[in-house]
Amino acid sequence: MRIRNWSTVWTVSLILALLISACQPIGEAPAVEEPVGSADTVADVKVAFVYVGPVGDLGWSYAHDQGRLALEELGVETAYSELVAEGPDAARVLQSYAAQGYDLIFATSFGYMDSVIEVAEGFPEVMFEHATGYKTAENVGIYDGRGYQGWYLAGMVAAAMTESNVLGYIAPYPIPEVVRNLNAFALGAQSINPHVEVRPVWIFAWFDPPAEREAAQALIDAGADVVARESDSVEPDKLAQEQGVYAIGYNAINPEIAPDAVLTAPIWNWRVIYEKKVRDVAAGTWTNEPIWWGMAEGVLELAPVADFVPEDVRSAVEEAKAGILDGSFLLFCGPINDNTGAERVADGECMDDPALLSYDWLVEGVTGEIPQ
Repeated sequence: MRIRNWSTVWTVSLILALLISACQPIGEAPAVEEPVGSADTVADVKVAFVYVGPVGDLGWSYAHDQGRLALEELGVETAYSELVAEGPDAARVLQSYAAQGYDLIFATSFGYMDSVIEVAEGFPEVMFEHATGYKTAENVGIYDGRGYQGWYLAGMVAAAMTESNVLGYIAPYPIPEVVRNLNAFALGAQSINPHVEVRPVWIFAWFDPPAEREAAQALIDAGADVVARESDSVEPDKLAQEQGVYAIGYNAINPEIAPDAVLTAPIWNWRVIYEKKVRDVAAGTWTNEPIWWGMAEGVLELAPVADFVPEDVRSAVEEAKAGILDGSFLLFCGPINDNTGAERVADGECMDDPALLSYDWLVEGVTGEIPQ
């Protein structure tokens, strides 16, 4: 997911913010619709997926592919292409699926956005869905999840286990989504231990095992005894196991890889969105209305917290999770300062969706600056 123009990303995020905020104010979960479309009609829908990484990465593409496999359990015919680069390759793959008669195509990388819009124009009878983007068309919808909810809870766990008060965070790209998750991780950590410091390393990649391992090593060398990653390989987890520190995983946990290191992980459950969209196509009720769902809708969850984490910590996490689920606990509420000490969210106020979707500053306790 190479993103070359950062100022454009920040600006156009406001477009998505306005689209989504018009549909759902923060803190209010949309009513989950009853499934529509019979099993027979759902099985008539042909669905294709395009992935930027390998399905075996135990990361982003793996999580999306689990959603695809859930569709197959319903009898839906699916196909996928992995390791598809942005640009001409993505356009070629998308066009091929559309020409083969697939009814619904999911493009799961931000960097596929322009290719989706380009190809969709030539296939008005095909429905396209683009993950994490902001451009829509009559037959192009966009979808995402409130990943920051899982990251807040993961931050609580990390803060409870640190002895150095230094938490590392491997950050893929300086886009609002990553900044939002990084800040949520820091705020969750500070709710348990106000003295923690979160140090991000920006690697400008989603899946780059050598770069991820190098970043993890740099963070450990800088004093971090918990390393979180929003990147997709398990190399940081392995390194944490080797060096006797803790890790926060992402998207999936394989207990055999780092059994003594991984504390928990934010987990995506894309099947919730994929099943809805397929049923909508089957019933003829599909629209391009943006989706931004979270834990309450089942799109996000937190992996089981490791047994060696103290019980009182696990109880605190469950309490916070319950508040997120029932809407009584809203994240990103003031007072919140940025890491220069300036007040950004006043006491008694909460950030709304447009502010969250255009996040371009770091909260107090996060070191450094957002790369430009």
